[in-house]
Amino acid sequence: MNVKQGQWAILLWPYLLTTSIPLDCRDEQGGLSRCPSISQEKLLDRVIQHAELIYRVSEESCSLFEEMFIPFPLQLQRNQAGYPCITKALPIPSSKSEIQQISDKWLLHSVLMLVQSWIEPLVYLQTTLNRYDGVPDMLLNKTKWVSDKLMSLEQGVVVLIKKMLDEGLMTTTYSEQGLFQDDGQPEMLEYVMRDYTLLSCFKKDAHKMEILLKLLKCRQNDIHSCA
Repeated sequence: MNVKQGQWAILLWPYLLTTSIPLDCRDEQGGLSRCPSISQEKLLDRVIQHAELIYRVSEESCSLFEEMFIPFPLQLQRNQAGYPCITKALPIPSSKSEIQQISDKWLLHSVLMLVQSWIEPLVYLQTTLNRYDGVPDMLLNKTKWVSDKLMSLEQGVVVLIKKMLDEGLMTTTYSEQGLFQDDGQPEMLEYVMRDYTLLSCFKKDAHKMEILLKLLKCRQNDIHSCA
């Protein structure tokens, strides 16, 4: 992100927060009673819009973190080292041909797996960012916003699965056990690279969520022309 883009991000940030369509499906008792009253088409549109915003803000957060804390040599080191993302073990298709072949059911459940896999890591990221000296409020606000919106996205996808598939949730064997093991007191550089990897991997997965949901939307309109 260049300086001009960063300036625009700062100016548009409050507008972004206030103009996004809400997707909070929970009622006062904690049940998911709000979203079922929305039509399937409108709910899918809202879910897609949330995914788009989450990806956009995650991209801005990653770029801001990179500018603030990652010298260019370390950027190259991370790319060359190929740190694995925490969702690498998930049974989610990655190639274009694989994605085109999966069913609508598996598209939705793939999105849900990605969303649920990132809820805890993003909460964890909130605590680690407080260790940094001089961390800008903009970065803290963006990561907090993404974390909150991800939970709203989860609610919307759950209701969408019930609407479109008329079924409950699939169970998965994926476990995050050991994901955030206590390594004692790691060096600050290790914290920085770990958080940088989290942000970079989440940005990648947020883009994948958006792509899968837009493919689902395309299939609802005309399955023969979706790429």
